Amino acid sequence: MATKIDLPVIASETQGQPLVVACEESSDAKTLPSLAEWRAGAAGATATRQPGHAGAERADQIPREYALMSQAELDERIARARAALGARLVILGHHYQRDEIIKYADARGDSFKLAQFAAERKEADYILFCGVHFMAESADILSEPHQRVILPNPAAGCSMADMANIAEVEELWEILDDLYRDEQAQADEGASQPIIPITYMNSAANLKAFCGRNGGIVCTSSNAEQVMQWAFARGRRVLFFPDEHLGRNTALKMGIAPERIAVWNQRKDFGDIADEQTLIDAQVILWKGWCSTHQRFSPEQIAEARERFPGVRVVVHPECNHETVLAADLNGSTEYIIKVIEASPAGTVWAVGTEINLVKRLAQEHPDKTIFCLDPIVCPCSTMYRIHPAYLAWVLEELVAGHVVNQVSVDGETARWAKVALERMLATRGA
Repeated sequence: MATKIDLPVIASETQGQPLVVACEESSDAKTLPSLAEWRAGAAGATATRQPGHAGAERADQIPREYALMSQAELDERIARARAALGARLVILGHHYQRDEIIKYADARGDSFKLAQFAAERKEADYILFCGVHFMAESADILSEPHQRVILPNPAAGCSMADMANIAEVEELWEILDDLYRDEQAQADEGASQPIIPITYMNSAANLKAFCGRNGGIVCTSSNAEQVMQWAFARGRRVLFFPDEHLGRNTALKMGIAPERIAVWNQRKDFGDIADEQTLIDAQVILWKGWCSTHQRFSPEQIAEARERFPGVRVVVHPECNHETVLAADLNGSTEYIIKVIEASPAGTVWAVGTEINLVKRLAQEHPDKTIFCLDPIVCPCSTMYRIHPAYLAWVLEELVAGHVVNQVSVDGETARWAKVALERMLATRGA
C-alpha cells in the first residue's frame, strides 16, 4: 500500500523526515526481484517474487555476492574499478536515476543529450549508460565502432517504449498505405506525401529505423513542435508514436483542431477507429501509448498546490495528459524544467510534474527555492529504478577483468536507418 506524505515533499525532508519510496511499483521487490529475494534470504526472511515485464528475468544474471553487498562496500568497489579504467570509461546518468547512481556519472542529462555526449567522448572504449534500454541503443547508434555500450541491468526498459512494437506499427502502416493509395500516386508526381511517421526518442531502435526507411524522423520532447512542422512541410498527415500525450499536446499547440486528431488503439480492432473516413480526415494519428510516471499528475494536484501555496509556479512535462498541461503555468522537456527553475529568483515556489528523483535533486541543489513534486506519493520511474549500484559494481569489475557484460548492440542495418531518422532531426535545427 502506497503511503501519502504531505506537500511539499522536499520541504518535509529538510525538516528531518527522510524521503522514502512509498510507491509499490518502484520498490526493490517489484523492480529488482533477485536482489530482494537474496537479501531476504540472507536475513532469514522470505520474499514474494513479483512477475516482471518481458526481459526482466535477465536481472537474475547478477552474481549473488553483489546483491548481498552493503552500500559502503559497493561504493568502494565501484570507485576502485572506475579508477582502474580511467579515460577508457565514461558513465552517463539520466536525470531520473537515483542519487546512488548519479554521483558516479561523468555527465547527466536526458536521453538524447547523453547519447550525444557519449558520441563526443571518442577516447572512451566503454560507455556505461545508466538509463533504460532505448537510450543505450541510441548511444550505440551514435557511437564509434570501437566503443561498447553497456546497460548495467538489461531489465531496465521503458513501459512507454514497449507500447509500440515494430510488428504493430508495420501493420498500421500497411493499412494506411492501402487507404492513401490514391494520394500516394499523386505524391509520386510531386505532391505531398500522404503521411510522415514520427517516433519519439523513447522508442526502440527498429522503430527509429522504420521512420528512417519511410521518410520519417525522430523527435524529443524539446523539439517535437519543430519536428512536426518539418513533417507537415513534406506530408499531409503525421503518424506519431509511441506517446499519445506528447503528440496531442504538440498538435494542439500548433493549432490543429481536436477533431483532426485521431488515436489508434493497437489493442482493439481497427484501432478502435469508427471508420476509414476518420483516418482520411485526420491530420495527426496518435499511437495509444503513455508514460506511467507522468500519468500520475493531474489538474486536481495542481489545484491543491495552488490552494496550499499561493503564488506557486507549476511546470510539468508534456508527457502529462492535456488537461494537466493546460492547468500548469509552463510545460516542457526535462532540460526545460531544469533551466526554468535554475533561472528563477530566490524565494520562488515551484510545483513540478515529473519524476521524483529529478525533483528531489533540484530541491537539494537550489535550497533558496521551495521545490516539490505535484504527486504526494513518492514514485520513482520503476524501470529507471532497476539500475542499482550492485549492477554497476558488477559490470565495472567485469570490465577491469577484461569481460564485457550486458552490452547493447544494434545491428548494422537497423543502426543505419535509425541514424538517418536521427540525422533528419538534427538537420531541422538549422532549418
